[in-house]
Amino acid sequence: MGEISLQDAMKQFLNNSRFKTYIQAMQIEELWEEMMGKTVAKYTDKIQVIGTTLFITTNVAPLRNELLYQRDTIVKRVNEALGAGTIKEVVIK
Repeated sequence: MGEISLQDAMKQFLNNSRFKTYIQAMQIEELWEEMMGKTVAKYTDKIQVIGTTLFITTNVAPLRNELLYQRDTIVKRVNEALGAGTIKEVVIK
């Protein structure tokens, strides 16, 4: 049986578990201000990942409209931070 590092074992476990989307959402929340700026981060209520879709919730209508226009940019920035192909679609609520 081959040896594997604890780090690699944890990565394999998380990639194959149902916790993967929760961890991705937490990573995005941690980097959200850096990616999108303080104002956007301040008025973003919730970030959730389901499959390859990122759901962003805000109650500020002008921000919602701005985020709708920036969906492609958000996908690009998130995938750069988390790894290519992680997020394919953004839904703004």
